[in-house]
Parts: sequence; structure tokens; C-alpha cells
Amino acid sequence: MAEKVNNEDFDWFGPDAATFGDRVVGARENSNMTQGQLSRRLGIKLATLQAWEEDRSEPRANKLQMLSGMLNVSLPWLLSGQGIGPDEPIQEPVQNDISIILLEMRSIKTQMNQTADRLSRLEKQLRLAQK
Repeated sequence: MAEKVNNEDFDWFGPDAATFGDRVVGARENSNMTQGQLSRRLGIKLATLQAWEEDRSEPRANKLQMLSGMLNVSLPWLLSGQGIGPDEPIQEPVQNDISIILLEMRSIKTQMNQTADRLSRLEKQLRLAQK
């Protein structure tokens, strides 16, 4: 039987789900760079970067450090998925979520109007009591 995974708790780039190459691809895409752009910035051949991303080879220590800096992720994250990785993408709310939010907003507005009416009645009672 397959185990159900809670997407909020699941680490997509962790060691159980992603390889070194997967993390390089994820961080590069998060940085909005193409393979060509990143390979030029690193001073390596495109084929070398493609081999890293496809887990056919790994960079030397000096290139690994440069890669980490250019992608704005920590070295441990690149190697193991532990540490500082790319920010999670902001998910756009789906239509159903928007409808739920709008309903809640209407409910709050109604409650506020009712509270304002009660406040006005109480204020009126106090003024009449003072006379």
C-alpha cells in the first residue's frame, strides 16, 4: 500500500526525493537562468553543466563553491538537500480558495456592521440616560 505524503511536510529537494542534479536544476530555474547562462558564468562547457544536472558527473570543489554562490544556495543544500535552498515558489490561490476567502470577508464585514449598529444603540442609550 502506498504511503500518503503531505505536500506541506514533504521536502521536494531533500535527500530522499532529489539528487544533486535535481537540486542544481531547481536552484538554477529558481534563479531564472538557462543552462547556457549558468555555464558561461561558471566558465564551463554547456555539456559539463548538463552532465551535472543529469547526475552523470559532479563538479570539483572550486566549481561547487562557485555554483552555490551563483545560485544563492548553501553548499550543504546542494550536496544533501539540508541547509539553505531556493525560496519556495508562491502558489497562486485556486478559484475555490478565492471564493472561500471572499465568503469569509463578507462574513467579517457583516459582523462589523452589526457591531457598529450595537455600538450606536448603546451610545444612544447612554445619552438618553444622561439627560
